[in-house]
Amino acid sequence: MILYRPVGEAELRLIQESGYQRFPPRLPEQPIFYPVLNQQYAEEIAGRWNTKDANSGYKGYVLEFEIDDDYITAFPVQTAGAAYHQEFWIPAEELENFNTHIKPPIRVVKTFESP
Repeated sequence: MILYRPVGEAELRLIQESGYQRFPPRLPEQPIFYPVLNQQYAEEIAGRWNTKDANSGYKGYVLEFEIDDDYITAFPVQTAGAAYHQEFWIPAEELENFNTHIKPPIRVVKTFESP
């Protein structure tokens, strides 16, 4: 399955440091990791939210990656708004295992910057 992840500049740097192989651990205030199911939704988040956020460096990136179907289908799809706002909710404590099911590399497919 192909998934997408909107990130800011700091998170992208950590992904780069992993050789585009894995996502960094969640921060204490981030109990879930939420990859999304379509690029349109990821672009909305990266373009509308990350570019307005100082913690994201006022930049947004859309990442694309592949994950094992057998693994990811164990998680129910969540809809967080419009019908296409679909995502998986991966508990923070599951992220290390999640990373082992990624088929590298994680790719940057779109970049947004604050105007």
